[in-house]
Amino acid sequence: MMTGRLLLVDDDEPALRLLAEVLEREAYQVETARSVEEAVAKLDGRGPFDVVVTDLRMPVASGLDLVHHVRARDPDAVLLVLTAFGDAAATAEAIRAGAHDLINKPYDLDALRRTIARALERRRLVQAHRLEQPSPQPAGPDGGEVPLIVGHSPGIIAAVKTLARVARTDATVLLVGESGTGKELAARTLHHYSDRAAKRQVVVNCGALPESLLESELFGHVKGAFTGATTSRPGLFREADGGTLFLDEIGDLSLHLQTRLLRALQEREVVPVGSETPIKVNVRIVAATHRDLAAMVREGRFREDLYYRLNVVRVVLPPLRERRQDIPLLIDHFLRTLARRYRRGPVAVDPEAQARLLAYSWPGNVRQLQNVLERALVLAEQDVIGPEHLPEEIRPALGTDSLPAPEGAPPPGELLPLSEVERRHVLRVLELTAGNRQAAARILGISRRTLARMLRRWSPGAPQAG
Repeated sequence: MMTGRLLLVDDDEPALRLLAEVLEREAYQVETARSVEEAVAKLDGRGPFDVVVTDLRMPVASGLDLVHHVRARDPDAVLLVLTAFGDAAATAEAIRAGAHDLINKPYDLDALRRTIARALERRRLVQAHRLEQPSPQPAGPDGGEVPLIVGHSPGIIAAVKTLARVARTDATVLLVGESGTGKELAARTLHHYSDRAAKRQVVVNCGALPESLLESELFGHVKGAFTGATTSRPGLFREADGGTLFLDEIGDLSLHLQTRLLRALQEREVVPVGSETPIKVNVRIVAATHRDLAAMVREGRFREDLYYRLNVVRVVLPPLRERRQDIPLLIDHFLRTLARRYRRGPVAVDPEAQARLLAYSWPGNVRQLQNVLERALVLAEQDVIGPEHLPEEIRPALGTDSLPAPEGAPPPGELLPLSEVERRHVLRVLELTAGNRQAAARILGISRRTLARMLRRWSPGAPQAG
């Protein structure tokens, strides 16, 4: 059972007494105050409190005054504001002042109890994270952070092993994977751990520039080679001399440029646009694509000889939906990095939000997860990310429509009894919380005892401890 110190503030004495009795039965330590002045005296004399629940409209001083007072003294305190007025301006002001949530009167006691329990869990998460201050990332030779591939799933471990084996060689590497799976990070990792790390890694997106401009960017041009060429340019091959040239989205390269690239790789030299004089270059090529190059070869859209020249060492970056066990590690890594960027303290994710992040299919892969967490961190003023801070498409991720079909699921379109839908959903939430019944009950909005009864009903002989 959740415990904690609560301060309830309301000038409505009967409502205050009833709420105090309900929460004391939940084993909370409850103090009450009938005015902001009395509440301030108790905060100064008997504080701090884990949760402060205050009415918004009171004589003399308002709940907003109390919110400001508490927030100035205890950044971790959870502040819940009760209001019967539906005042949008006051709501916005309370949130800006640091209120955790606003609860409309007349409030549902069970819903308020659940809100307080979640709030206490969030406070504990914040305090636990504050004890684990993140250590700064080690710096690379150029002063930037060392590239770090995060994960322990079989697919990502296999990719990292291959990258480690080939990093110190000059072998050409082809990185394959959906958009957002971390191909550019893998390329930076290869360069950082190579013997070329002291030189530049030059990145070019082959799909971002028109063919004529990309040709000049890659191979350079001489003065007067075309209209507007008022000076000569060395090109990216020569800028990467001694280092690494990362050709992202290589599958978008035209057949003409594929031919020129093949010659540059075979001869280790480039001929600038408008010149006939080859120039020797020493670069390591790393290419990446989200396309099926082998299929493009069969269709005549990609040169077979260039494909084999690039596909010396192939590294597959798996999509995030195939490495769900890595999501908690990625969440922790990104939140630490983002907290440093935004100069924030440690930011935690509450169990309900984490379950939704685990359940989502992530079509945009790791990049999408990073963007979602950045948005959530900016919105989460209390240093705990909850479901309300997630985008709309992720919030309902625990609904039965958006979950992967469980094993033995009926064909699409087959209607199920409500009891079977309930059973599958409960078991899915238990799976996503790794069997943690307290977390599962919180997500489902039921008590742990009710969850235990449901499990006994479905598995009468199963042990009920835990």
